[in-house]
Amino acid sequence: MTNPMGGGVNQRGLIKMTPEEVDAFLAERRSMTMSTISGDGSIHSVAMWYGFLEGAVAFETKAKAQKVVNLRRDPHLTCLVEAGDTYDQLRGVSLVGTGEIVEDPDRIWELGVSVFSRYNAPYTEEMKPFVEVMLNKRVVVKLHVDKTVTWDHRKLGLPAM
Repeated sequence: MTNPMGGGVNQRGLIKMTPEEVDAFLAERRSMTMSTISGDGSIHSVAMWYGFLEGAVAFETKAKAQKVVNLRRDPHLTCLVEAGDTYDQLRGVSLVGTGEIVEDPDRIWELGVSVFSRYNAPYTEEMKPFVEVMLNKRVVVKLHVDKTVTWDHRKLGLPAM
């Protein structure tokens, strides 16, 4: 019987996503785990809805949130999106880089509309008050990616588990 977990063979190259697959995966409506470094050196991870600002992954969050405090001290940021309930279906993208704290109202608005449209409803002028409330006392964190790690176990052709 063959080992369904790959039998110790390095299959990293087989399961990597292409840049187009990464873009399509990130365009899906999911939550992203955002991890920053706390003052004591521990990892602070939270699930976030995300959008896109100037083509980059970005989040809106309270200006005084712990993640913002952490990023002001140390801008290192890692974000993870994953999918799949069984080994043969696991997919994910890990983005490693630095977080830029954006306080410019026009850029915050752009990201706010992106997040609202992805998770609530298509943006129209009638939705403007809802986005304004969503962005009250908020900043945006824009991720500048230095390294991308991906996996898509569906590419292994394993039998469904």
